[in-house]
This record gives sequence, C-alpha cells and structure tokens, in this order.
Amino acid sequence: MDAFIKGISYYLPEKVLTNELLIQEFPEWTVEKVAEKIGVKKRHIVSADETALDIAEKAVNLFFEEHKIERSSIDFILLCTQSPDYFLPTSACILQDRVGLPTTCGALDFNLGCSGFVYGLSLAKGLIAGNIAKNVLLITSETYSKYLHPRDKSNKTIFGDAAAATLISTEGIAEICDFSLGTDGKGVKNLIVKSGALRQPTKSDIIIYDDSGNPISDDYLYMNGSEIFSFTLESVPRLIEDTLIKNSMKKEDIDMFVLHQANKYMMDFLRKKMKIELAKFYYCLENTGNTVSSTIPIALKEVMSENSIKQGNKVLIAGFGVGYSWGGTVLAF
Repeated sequence: MDAFIKGISYYLPEKVLTNELLIQEFPEWTVEKVAEKIGVKKRHIVSADETALDIAEKAVNLFFEEHKIERSSIDFILLCTQSPDYFLPTSACILQDRVGLPTTCGALDFNLGCSGFVYGLSLAKGLIAGNIAKNVLLITSETYSKYLHPRDKSNKTIFGDAAAATLISTEGIAEICDFSLGTDGKGVKNLIVKSGALRQPTKSDIIIYDDSGNPISDDYLYMNGSEIFSFTLESVPRLIEDTLIKNSMKKEDIDMFVLHQANKYMMDFLRKKMKIELAKFYYCLENTGNTVSSTIPIALKEVMSENSIKQGNKVLIAGFGVGYSWGGTVLAF
C-alpha cells in the first residue's frame, strides 16, 4: 500500500534568541558574522520549565487546528526526540493522552537526531504497507538548548528548539518513495552528551576550554565540528546518489532538494560539491536555526506555502548527523 504525506504543521517556542542578544554575551562576534557564516538571524528557545513533550503537544494541537482532521482518525503516533521528559514512560504514550487521541492508537518513541524525520517516514510507510495503521502522526520535537553550556558560543549560534507534526496516510499531497538509509556508529564520540544516562549517570562537573574558548564537558553537548563537517562531505553526496538510484532517477529529475538545515556554510559547501543549482536547493534556517529532526518538515512546510512546489514535482529530502546516521527519500507531489 502506498504512503503519502497528508499535512505538516510546526511549533516554535515563544522565547527568541536573536544575534543581537547573542553578541551581548559574546562581544567578540558580530551580528553580520553569525548571519553570514551560520545563516541564522534568530532561533527559538524553550523556557526553563518547557520540554520537548510540551512543544510536541503544541505542534499536534496546531496540526489539528490547521488541517481540520479528526483526532479519532489517528491510529499510530511516532515521536522522535533525543530530549525526552523521562527515561520511562514513553513520551508518545503521554502525548496520546494529552492531545486526546484514541486509546486504540499505537505509540512509540524513537531516538534519532538530524536523520530522524526521514527515518520516521520510513517507519510510518512500513506501518501503512503492513496494514498496521492508516493514519500515522509523526512528531519530531527537540530541545537541544537544554544540552548547551551557557558559554558555548559555537553551538548556541547554531541550534534552536522546535516541534513538527506530519501526518502520513494512505492518501495525501506527496507520495513517499523509496529510501536510502545508513549508519556508522564509529562517529559516536564526535556528537554526544556523555553524562546523565545509565552508562555515565553521574555528572563529571569538569569543564575544559578549547582554543576558541568553547567549553568542553561530558555534562553538555559536545560537537567536533571538523569531524562532523568531514563526515557530512563524505556521506551526503553518496546518500543523494544512492537515493536517486533507489528511485530510478537522475539528479535532473529532481525539482527541489530539501536537506537537513545544519548551517549555511555546510549547506553551501554541499550544494557546490554536488553541483546542484541554487534554484533547486532550499534554505530554511534563517529564523529557526538548526532544529535537528524538525528542520526538514519545517522546510517542507515553508516551501509548500511559498508555492515553490507544483503538482508533478519531485523533491529529494535527506537528513544526516548524530549517530552517525543518515537517510534520504524522494517525495512525489
């Protein structure tokens, strides 16, 4: 059975961290430097008492408000997050009750970062193909801001918080085609929060500083920027090529490339390396930053609202990052 994206909505927290506010904390930077290199002018950040589950709830409620779909029609929830409220129970189970979905609805969490939306589409398509569900609500919700050290100027310029809700159904606006997925766990040490879970439950309370003055600690998110950049440049072009092969397509058949919105510098480098013309390469991080698993659904929502996608178009989406993990597919509108 075929699977389609039927609708997308997203929610951004009310608190806004602008470049002007950032340079008050880090005067060695300038508004122009952050905007030019990272491609971000502002990012939305959850409040101290607001969690990924809270903004997931708001995204879901917004979805039903915008799309006028009956809550009773949902028969499965997939919630992608790396910042859950609890080790247990599953956040998706709590979400089912909070947003008033039927108790006949299946629900599960899965832990992935920037590839999470594509992986979620593959899971949803599998549920529909297996006749297990007909209407799968995929929620991506992340609050990386809670993992950042207050003095981490590098990551604070990049990441924002957000949640998105996407309905995958037996009919809709874009058919989900075939997938290319991949994993290389050898890269685990290059993007990680080490302490707080069961391998290392106790905080280290040790902080050192790199040559740029950024704090490094097991207790906060650590990203080895140069290694992540190398991984991206090596894996993403292969991912794009394999996604095209899996779908019996050529690069020229694709009307728009919507990649994970990591940062503008990396995306520019990728676009040029893969020789994708600017008109076919979508940027959508200026007002949100890198929202991890929600960057692609946010970008899809925006590109559709701009009427840049027409009936008959093919859109290639690709997510990549922490894990290492990557995934791509084609959406046929």
